[in-house]
Amino acid sequence: MHITTQKFNAELDQNSMASRLYKVGVTALSATIGSVVASWTFDRWNSSHTVNNAVARPPKRKRKLISRDEQIQNLQSGEEFDVLIIGGGATGAGCALDAVTRGLKTALVEGDDFASGTSSKSTKLIHGGVRYLQKAILGLDYEQYRMVKEALAERASMLDSAPHLAHPLPIMLPVYKWWQVPYYWVGIKCYDLVAGDRNVKGSYYLSKRDALELFPMLKKEKLVGAIVYYDGQQDDARMCLAVALTAARHGATVCNHVEVLELLKKDNGKGEQVLCGAKVVDHMTGKKFTVKAKCIINATGPFTDSIRKMDDPTIK
Repeated sequence: MHITTQKFNAELDQNSMASRLYKVGVTALSATIGSVVASWTFDRWNSSHTVNNAVARPPKRKRKLISRDEQIQNLQSGEEFDVLIIGGGATGAGCALDAVTRGLKTALVEGDDFASGTSSKSTKLIHGGVRYLQKAILGLDYEQYRMVKEALAERASMLDSAPHLAHPLPIMLPVYKWWQVPYYWVGIKCYDLVAGDRNVKGSYYLSKRDALELFPMLKKEKLVGAIVYYDGQQDDARMCLAVALTAARHGATVCNHVEVLELLKKDNGKGEQVLCGAKVVDHMTGKKFTVKAKCIINATGPFTDSIRKMDDPTIK
């Protein structure tokens, strides 16, 4: 009787197991069918929604890039610009792109060639600033931390938006004291952590042997290893030119070899003199003319004071 009961219980367990497996199978099959139906329905709705949007709002066409002669004609047209930017470096080109994409009638003039000054003589690095992060941590300076975080976000943005002009750059820091290995390693890992999911690549430690294999000219005495971390590197002159060309494609009037000779002023009706434009010369033709503008941006970098003195000769 005991044996019969065991057999019965075993058969009951088998039946229960089969029942549970059956329920699991039915549930999984139902979930799969439901997912397929939901996915098909969503794709159909999304396709219809996309088509309807495309019909209702056709994509904007990029403007044709006009020649320099046409750009000069736009400058000489006598029309008043909302913004006149002096300086065709990274800052000036960036201001032009920002202004024109906000719907402002924008003009930019550069006395030499685009990026001929500081913007083509940089370190080419796109970095968040490891030293700034060190100051932020050791000095508990939140503003330094915010600056590093913002710069790292900009680094990721530049690498994503212009992969033909920017790329990740490994930087190796040789270490000659053992206590500095954990100190630098923790610091660089914090740098990766601040970048978050927009980090370029993770940092790592290199042994003395591996470091010397990569850089045989390193000083070998007392070398204990190296820390490798990543930042970005860009072609700064081409990046500046790309931004200027993008601004021009959006409708900005962008001219190089056009130098500002004098800032023009007018009375605003309240007895105050306000800027209203500039007198310029086209070095390609030697022709002088005036450009009217409601606002003037001085983006001439180290040559800023020469423009400031045009506005106020007594200024220090």
